[in-house]
Amino acid sequence: QVQLVESGGGLVQPGGSLRLSCAVSGLAFTNYNIAWFRRAPGKEREFVSAISWNGGNIVQSDSVKGRFTDSRDNVNNVVYLQMNTLKPEDTAVYYCAADQAFGSDWPPQDSGVDFWGKGTLVTVSS
Repeated sequence: QVQLVESGGGLVQPGGSLRLSCAVSGLAFTNYNIAWFRRAPGKEREFVSAISWNGGNIVQSDSVKGRFTDSRDNVNNVVYLQMNTLKPEDTAVYYCAADQAFGSDWPPQDSGVDFWGKGTLVTVSS
């Protein structure tokens, strides 16, 4: 059974930092690109960041470039999203998603990923 489990969300003040984790099990981890998406209150889910199967390629949305860092541990099957200089507009439920690395879109598309986590809530507020 494939599982993607996000953790690390919470309440943080503007300018603060959080590190999200996505623990993956039940699939051949290095065959998958991993993406982060988020859904803010009242908005559609949007792409945040993606890291390729070997960590060699990373793509991020313009809204998080320079503030968020994507990394993966292919030994322990975990992906991390380090989020710095957080802003109120970063408030959202953050989801990780696994997309087969070969023969799929790059970066992964919301409509095309193979597996989703249930999400973790990040709230940026003073």
